[in-house]
Amino acid sequence: MSVLEIKKYPDDVLKKKALPVEKIDKSLQKLIDDMIETMYDAPGIGLAAPQVGVSLRLIVVDVNLDDEDSEPVVLINPEITDTDGLIESEEGCLSVPECQITVKRAEKVTVKGLDRDGREVSIEADGLFARALQHEIDHLNGVLILDRISQLKRDLYRRKMVKMRSKAEA
Repeated sequence: MSVLEIKKYPDDVLKKKALPVEKIDKSLQKLIDDMIETMYDAPGIGLAAPQVGVSLRLIVVDVNLDDEDSEPVVLINPEITDTDGLIESEEGCLSVPECQITVKRAEKVTVKGLDRDGREVSIEADGLFARALQHEIDHLNGVLILDRISQLKRDLYRRKMVKMRSKAEA
């Protein structure tokens, strides 16, 4: 397994709608394992394939980082089939460093997709798990948390990142 580079805003791969996974093979299994290792190394609770530069509809999520027996959830070609309620909460993103944003999301979701072995699964989630699933599926659709805030706040974030890059290069 390898830790992969996490792509950062404004990388183009983060803006594109990811392609469906057509074939579950050894290379996809390796990508899944590498994504899980990368997510834990970051550390994060979720990661979408576009965040590591691969434009495929694949996510990994583990909101139970304190539970050593917890297994990460792997979803191939996930789609949200049902939502319920609405809740606002602060989110961060591995691809949008130094940024915490209050985002409105469904309180509960049902997500369908395939597990890493190609079996159909349906997951009902609430709380942090529901939020993480929605966040990662947003990545598959080329949507970042920055797309969920006002233009003014987005511009302020861009300026902040330009300043940080300038200081790092100096």
